[in-house]
Amino acid sequence: MNDEIKLLRDTAFYRLKDIRFRSRSINGLEAPVCGNDFTLLIATAGTGRLVLEDTEHAIRRGRCYHIVPGTTSVIHSESDGLAYYRLTYEYWRIDGRKTDSVPVRSFQSCMRQGVLSCRPFSQCLDYLEALWKQRGTRCELEDFDVHVRFQQLMLFLCRQNRNDSQSIDMRQAVERSIEHLTEDYRKTWTVEQLADRADVARWHYTRIFKELTTQYPLDYLNRIRIERAKELLLATEDRLLDIASFVGFSNEYYFNRRFKQTVGVSPGQYRRRRHDHDTKRVFAPFLEDFLVALGIKPVIQCTHPRWGKQDYLGLHDVPVIDIEREDIDELSRHKLDMIMMDQGFTRWMSDDGLGRLAPTYEFQHAGEDWRQTLRTSADLLGRMDRVSDVIAQYEYKASRAKALLKRAVRTQTVACLRISALGMSLYSGPDHGYTGPILYRDLGLTPHPLVQRLSGDARNAILTREYMKLLDADHLFITLDKRHSSCEGEERSVMDTPEWKSLPAVKSGCVYEVDFLTWMNYGSISHGRKIEDVLSVLV
Repeated sequence: MNDEIKLLRDTAFYRLKDIRFRSRSINGLEAPVCGNDFTLLIATAGTGRLVLEDTEHAIRRGRCYHIVPGTTSVIHSESDGLAYYRLTYEYWRIDGRKTDSVPVRSFQSCMRQGVLSCRPFSQCLDYLEALWKQRGTRCELEDFDVHVRFQQLMLFLCRQNRNDSQSIDMRQAVERSIEHLTEDYRKTWTVEQLADRADVARWHYTRIFKELTTQYPLDYLNRIRIERAKELLLATEDRLLDIASFVGFSNEYYFNRRFKQTVGVSPGQYRRRRHDHDTKRVFAPFLEDFLVALGIKPVIQCTHPRWGKQDYLGLHDVPVIDIEREDIDELSRHKLDMIMMDQGFTRWMSDDGLGRLAPTYEFQHAGEDWRQTLRTSADLLGRMDRVSDVIAQYEYKASRAKALLKRAVRTQTVACLRISALGMSLYSGPDHGYTGPILYRDLGLTPHPLVQRLSGDARNAILTREYMKLLDADHLFITLDKRHSSCEGEERSVMDTPEWKSLPAVKSGCVYEVDFLTWMNYGSISHGRKIEDVLSVLV
């Protein structure tokens, strides 16, 4: 054997160019795109359609779509809250047979165009969220980390979607079988029947099924049945025996046993949640909007020494806790049944500390997807019956306001600023932040050009005095952040500068100060109040 072994292999690598998180309202349409790069579209919520040239694919949560260069793609949303990551990348190869070979960009991918398998989806989401969090890095080491994580994502996808025709055929057959099982879950199935239907050997079928879902076929089937049973338990007064039979369980005893194993409580206990929601003791820091929308009063609410509390919710008789004090002992005295929090709250209190007080649920999706937060909250608290009405009421209010604003404002431009003693932040466009999706998407207002130019895919951007001079928006909504003020009113000092006073909106009296916690929040009530504030000054 030679002392030195040389690997004469072609080497492939992938270069991530861009990652974006998109959220579309119902009947939303993304303009046709014909790119020179490979594109991955990975849906995280909602439903829609993806048209690739003349081929149409249904968009569903947990599905991945691969688009090759030169292909025209169009996305149609069919439900509010359609959300997806869109990644563009380049594919490069090095000829391992040539010692002086240099990387060459290739337009022949090892993955086919169209729907890709990305199971388990939770692992796919882990990769995506890590990439999303690091998207704005400027550190060389962190850039390298992003590169490595993207290679891991591509390895995860390539292993499931190799251009090996036999492997692909079997995997696609099992995927079709899973889709059929999701629709025909009430029928009595055996693994042999499922494998025969897919025309895949039983042991291959079980192996591929577990790779795709992380579960064995019958466990997966029972989970589908139990999810449907949960809906029926909350929406009807049907007997447990009838519900068990309807969703496909052969007897009530087996249904009860599997339900408790999966959900943690019996079907009867789960059903009683809709009757005892008023007595459930819930702490949802800065998510109180969702509780109130569902008709639930939190046992305690958050306050901040500079921001105050969410007065717009009308929770005047609910005790408060100062989040800057991190008083876990104070929380423990309220004997909590449940804690709900988003990822940002861990900067105030550790999830480990909260987790010792009560079962804690942390929302993983972006805050802009408030409808999904509402649905998840409702499922946790047994209030799914309220969700459709809450969303419908908001959408009715938004659509009426949009029609009024279209006539009153026309093409006048709008921007939203957060002002503190540290300076000004300009809030983003229709896809990001507390305000953009409401102002520019739901209400159809026109963002000032600086909004997209400076913030891009971030939720906000620092507005320097040089850029402030360019902010000739017709209307400015401002909210004052007192957190960094060392004395009363310090956050207003920037509004005494010549640059501020020379702005067209300031001169014309078209600057509107709005409540901080109402506008710097997500939720149907918060967003509804934003709409009311806009109408009060623009119509």
